[in-house]
Amino acid sequence: MMSRACNDYWRWAVVALAVLVMGCDSGPKRVPVSGRVLIDGQPLKTGTVMVAPADERAAFGQIDSEGRFTLTTEKEGDGCVAGSHRATVTATEILNPNETRLLVPPRYMDLSASALTVTIEGPTEDLLIELSWEGGHPQTIRTESAGDIDPNAM
Repeated sequence: MMSRACNDYWRWAVVALAVLVMGCDSGPKRVPVSGRVLIDGQPLKTGTVMVAPADERAAFGQIDSEGRFTLTTEKEGDGCVAGSHRATVTATEILNPNETRLLVPPRYMDLSASALTVTIEGPTEDLLIELSWEGGHPQTIRTESAGDIDPNAM
């Protein structure tokens, strides 16, 4: 009787271990990725990079004053899955409650409109993202605040 109980114990232990191991799969392997963002050859001094794999979670990186970033998907610095992915770069400066300056052209900030792609072949510290104003310059967007709306006009 003791040997049957012992066999049942080991059977359940093996099943539990198998379930545990299968549950630990964290999906596709991420690789560490860091790099720089340049706009017209100069470092972008603020903003956010987003790399959006087609079927995986997006990775994000804050851009520092030297244009450098490190991608994070779940844990800080864990990187991104390898492959060719669409990307965005967003950088704005709040001038006042009604005005925001775009520090990159709008075409780089909208994933559905951006033609920006990055290719990640493995771990890298020098992914270069190059942007251009193409003769343009930073734009200021003005929005109306609630105080600017005339309630009698409604």
